[in-house]
Amino acid sequence: QVQLVESGGGLAQAGGSLRLSCSTTESPLSINAMGWFRQAPGKQRELVAVSRSSGVTDYGDSVLGRFTISRDSAKSTVYLQMNNLKPEDTAVYYCYAERDWGDYVNDFWGQGTQVTVSS
Repeated sequence: QVQLVESGGGLAQAGGSLRLSCSTTESPLSINAMGWFRQAPGKQRELVAVSRSSGVTDYGDSVLGRFTISRDSAKSTVYLQMNNLKPEDTAVYYCYAERDWGDYVNDFWGQGTQVTVSS
C-alpha cells in the first residue's frame, strides 16, 4: 500500500492563493505520475493537474493559467500552487500517484484535503 501525505488547503477568499503539497516515501523511480484531483459536493471527481515522470504535465481546463503543479522528484513530492482562487474551486482535493511495480501499475489516493473559497 502506497501512503500519500497531504498538507495545505483550508479557507481562502476569492482572488487569493493556497498551496497544497503531497509526499510519499516510495522511491521516485517507482512513481510514474503524481498530481491532484478534486471533487465538489454532488459532482464527479475531476482532474486538477498531474505531473508525469516524462516531464509532461496535464491541467484541467478550469484551472489553466491559475494553478501550477510542480514536482520534486528526488523527494517524491508534488506541489500545487493555486492562485486567483474562485468559489467554484471549493472542493475536496485528493492527491494521486501512479506506482509502477514493474509488471503492472496501480493508482493510489490520499485521504483528501478541503479547500474552501469564499466570495
